Amino acid sequence: MILKKFLLVFLITIVIAAITGEKCMAKDVLTKKQQNIVMISAYTASGDLQNLEKTLNKGLDEGLSVNEIKEILVQMYAYCGFPRSLNGIATFMKVVNSRQDKKDKIGAEPKILPDGTDKFAYGDNVQVELTGDHVKGEIFEFAPAIDSYLKEHLFADIFARGVLSYQEREIATIAALSSMKGLEPQLNAHIRMGKNTGLNDEQIKEILTLTSVPKNEMFAVGEPNAAYAKYFKGQSYLNRLNKEQVGIANVTFEPGCRNNWHVHHKGGQILIAVQGRGYYQEWGKPAQELKPGDVVNIPPEVKHWHGAAPDSWFSHLAIEVPSEGGSNEWLEEVSDEEYCKLK
Repeated sequence: MILKKFLLVFLITIVIAAITGEKCMAKDVLTKKQQNIVMISAYTASGDLQNLEKTLNKGLDEGLSVNEIKEILVQMYAYCGFPRSLNGIATFMKVVNSRQDKKDKIGAEPKILPDGTDKFAYGDNVQVELTGDHVKGEIFEFAPAIDSYLKEHLFADIFARGVLSYQEREIATIAALSSMKGLEPQLNAHIRMGKNTGLNDEQIKEILTLTSVPKNEMFAVGEPNAAYAKYFKGQSYLNRLNKEQVGIANVTFEPGCRNNWHVHHKGGQILIAVQGRGYYQEWGKPAQELKPGDVVNIPPEVKHWHGAAPDSWFSHLAIEVPSEGGSNEWLEEVSDEEYCKLK
């Protein structure tokens, strides 16, 4: 009887620990399809064609159809302009042509509204479905043409094409708007519209977290950090900027990613935070939050770790302090219990 009670308490403790650990980690509340829609839209809107090309390949590999991606890129012109939409389409055309042997799924063909459709009325109905009411305001009275374009073209011609659901189109729009500066009123409006299509708060939060990924504003993210992956919990990326005299690398961590405890023998390291929000911690000391511009001097022989906050991408420059016979000693993981105390 005592043994049974012990086992029951032990199992409950494990479950509680697992649940607590999950709460502080960035959880995938969006499907893979939705995540790919987010990143394709974000990289198109920000003009990051290098990462867009990688994401387009990833999207096709994970089941997006050619026509679904075309619809995302076509819709983008309404939110980030023809030039970036056309650049995105040209990039996708190159990707498709390079994948002829992979036989990617083409998908459903888009629809066209029948001749004689009252597009203004059709678009108004779609807009009401998304917003919950007829959209009015001084700006539309001041420039009535924009109201017509929104209803007749965006919410009629484009939204009537099918291929993507209304919810998927709102995911694309939220991702695009959150990737550009100065569009908070429009972003907030589309977040409300996204919720009207069934998106929940956690899904909205994940869209905004995913689109906070550095987009070549300062240093390129680089390639997946495969060589050191066993020393990291989560996905990181490495871009070596300099190997001569002083080693300098831009290291990028996805939300929730951090490296193991480790020690730099003989030579230390300097960290310069450049994007996002992260943490640095020395053994026996509280964790230190890092934001762009923060500098950390790590002396040799000091046990420490660094990485992203649970809800934010994070990038830092890692500068090696030259030393004769220097080496790194990788130690145990930063436990979920320790990490989950961070905000």
